[in-house]
Amino acid sequence: MKGRWFSIAGMCLLILPVASVAYAQAFNYPTKPVTIISDAAAGTAPDVTARFVAEGLGKIWGQQVVVINHPGANGSIAAHAASDATADGYTLFMPALSTFVALPTIAPNLPLKLPRDFLPIGFTAEQPMFIAVGASLGATTLPQLIALAKMEPDKITFAVSGVGRLTHLTGEVLQRRADIKLLSVPYAHGTASALSDIASGRVSLIIENYSGIVGAVKAGRVKLIAVASPGRLPEFPNLPTVGETIPGFTASGWQVLVAPLGTPAPIISKVSADLSKVVNDADFKKRLAAIGSYSRAMTPEEVLAFVAKEQQTWQPVLEKLSAE
Repeated sequence: MKGRWFSIAGMCLLILPVASVAYAQAFNYPTKPVTIISDAAAGTAPDVTARFVAEGLGKIWGQQVVVINHPGANGSIAAHAASDATADGYTLFMPALSTFVALPTIAPNLPLKLPRDFLPIGFTAEQPMFIAVGASLGATTLPQLIALAKMEPDKITFAVSGVGRLTHLTGEVLQRRADIKLLSVPYAHGTASALSDIASGRVSLIIENYSGIVGAVKAGRVKLIAVASPGRLPEFPNLPTVGETIPGFTASGWQVLVAPLGTPAPIISKVSADLSKVVNDADFKKRLAAIGSYSRAMTPEEVLAFVAKEQQTWQPVLEKLSAE
């Protein structure tokens, strides 16, 4: 019994230095620049969010936080780069919804899962989906759009700026929930050409985040008729939510901050706490709202539950598209 006690005590003495080193690292962290890998293209709403986050964390840490963009393959290129990084807290990853909610055949190693692929840190921002129409459609409200679509199934054209993207998935759910059938028109090179076709009357509507269509909206080329946020947005008080017509309907893009597997828990905790300070900052929220994005703080555990719920919500839609 005495020998067993000394054996256990010896093991504890071996473990204590390791734990002490981890906590010491977190206490001093970061002592050099930190990199955040983004799966978004430069200038997009997720990229702007990543740079706002980097700026906020940099101020707290007194260290440079650099955003590196690795767009392409629905986020799998960025995910690969992040997973190969040293798990010491100096390389973090800010993936978007599209890497977690993706058709299995659209890109290698997708969709991602937490905590199988990465460790959750916190939530950064979300971008609710807006429905915008062209003047030629003859509908200025969502109920009018639904009524027209019911009268003419497969006649109203819907611009799809990426098969399997949230914009596409939102349109699919809208059709299912409203019991209508739209004619999808795919666009391989983003929203610019789609917006031109909507303005000219060749296509009827588009679903996008605000930053992707703000120019066309302000120029009067398209008209917003609804937003898929849980409630009306302060910046758009007169714009109805989709839920006012189809109860419970919401759809938003989002980004979370994660770390490579093996990153020490004390560092995860420190980054999570500091990220919460950033996203709760009033100026940060104001700057995000200007591009149609909104922030809220989450613990690592809340991120884990949130991502799992989102994946469960969109899974039936993905299965339907995969079967077609």
